[in-house]
Amino acid sequence: MSSEPPRYLLEFAVEVAWRAGRIALAHYQTGITAQTKPDASPVTEADRGAEQIARALIENKFPHDGILGEEFGSVRPQATRRWILDPIDGTRTFLRGVPLFGCLLAVEEDHEAIVGVMYFPALDETVYGARGEGAWWNGRRALVSDVTSLDNALLLTTSVENIEQNAARSGAWNRLRSRAGMTRTWGDCYGHALVATGRAEAMLDPLMNVWDSAPIKPIIEEAGGVFTDWDGKATHTGDSAISTNTALAREIRAYLNGTA
Repeated sequence: MSSEPPRYLLEFAVEVAWRAGRIALAHYQTGITAQTKPDASPVTEADRGAEQIARALIENKFPHDGILGEEFGSVRPQATRRWILDPIDGTRTFLRGVPLFGCLLAVEEDHEAIVGVMYFPALDETVYGARGEGAWWNGRRALVSDVTSLDNALLLTTSVENIEQNAARSGAWNRLRSRAGMTRTWGDCYGHALVATGRAEAMLDPLMNVWDSAPIKPIIEEAGGVFTDWDGKATHTGDSAISTNTALAREIRAYLNGTA
């Protein structure tokens, strides 16, 4: 284990995410173009530049730590502590000039995500948390909602089309959203931030990578919520993610696994 307390790591992580986010913001709504990666997702100069500055700051401060980033891969994968980066979560959103994209950063220690930051440069919002230190939203405490009825719940996802690619999940989604008071596609990491700050009750993502989930898990949990994959496993390394408040956590996951 490292000697640095979670609060110290969190403060540095917030600074790194802010610096990376400012790089991204400099390219926002400028007509920037994208290239297509092998997985068919877009990447821009802004993605690369934001990750490069984040990696440089981490290398300078913690030269023995591992780093995993979406755009530039992994270094020192055997390190006890690893920094996980998604320089622009929601690149398609970013390219369209929509302000809901985020800069994500996590600290993983002994395979547990202990620090998470979601910085939204175009909104000037930061949602962040660390194990045992609580979750925060622009300096004030972030807490999930206390809504107890699905009839009053706001349910979010990034893309209904992604859910519909899986017949079982599509059926579960349709059963769940028929009960929810409201559904919206305020997606990518911003949907999870809305759950962490009590502005929505659930965010469902059927397609995730570790750099998407690792920053979100400690924030949701420190905000009093529940973070799992679609099958209900509390992990940041799954291929899907569900964030909920605690009051509706069991009921929502019962719909998703077909027991409700």
